[in-house]
Amino acid sequence: MNEKIARVKKALEKNNITVFYAESKNDIADIVKEIVPQGALVSCGGSVTLNDSGVMELLKSGYYQFLDRSAKGVDPDEIYRKTFSCDAFFTSANAVTEDGVLYNVDGRSNRVAATCYGPKEIVFIIGANKIVEDMAGAVKRVKTVAAPLNAKRLGLDTPCAKLGKCCVENGGIGTGCSSANRICINFVATAFQRQKDKIKVILCKDNMGY
Repeated sequence: MNEKIARVKKALEKNNITVFYAESKNDIADIVKEIVPQGALVSCGGSVTLNDSGVMELLKSGYYQFLDRSAKGVDPDEIYRKTFSCDAFFTSANAVTEDGVLYNVDGRSNRVAATCYGPKEIVFIIGANKIVEDMAGAVKRVKTVAAPLNAKRLGLDTPCAKLGKCCVENGGIGTGCSSANRICINFVATAFQRQKDKIKVILCKDNMGY
């Protein structure tokens, strides 16, 4: 475990968040199996990290009861509502600060909503590339990395998808962009967890996702 990850782990634990360390992304699925028992009702937010880590493959393998919003013939809105009563919700973070704050920006906001309330436990999968020094760094990372790449991946007609960075890079967290397709709508900083073991973070030294 390198020094930066060790600092983040210690800071998250100080904020009452349970942390697991994965030496490699290939270890993450096994850690997930230790955290969430077989047969649990699970769901997830949209996340490239879940694909990169092999967690999405595990969720779809039949090991869990998976509420899959992308499954053929399902109503995504119904899945979003059912997610609030699931056993475990899987996602990543757009950034994690060295003082232990998880930062997420969402468009439809089903992802950030589920991390705030509902599921019995939340499991964040986070690669070393998501670590930033502070909240200013977290905001900058979303504006220059996460939002542009996700908008491009989703085929959205936004300024950041074309420019490769936020059109108001130096502005506030939610100001300036007037695109009807913007994906930066709700901004959530998780700075503490009141209920012990509700939020779990798997930190990995590999880079994953945007």
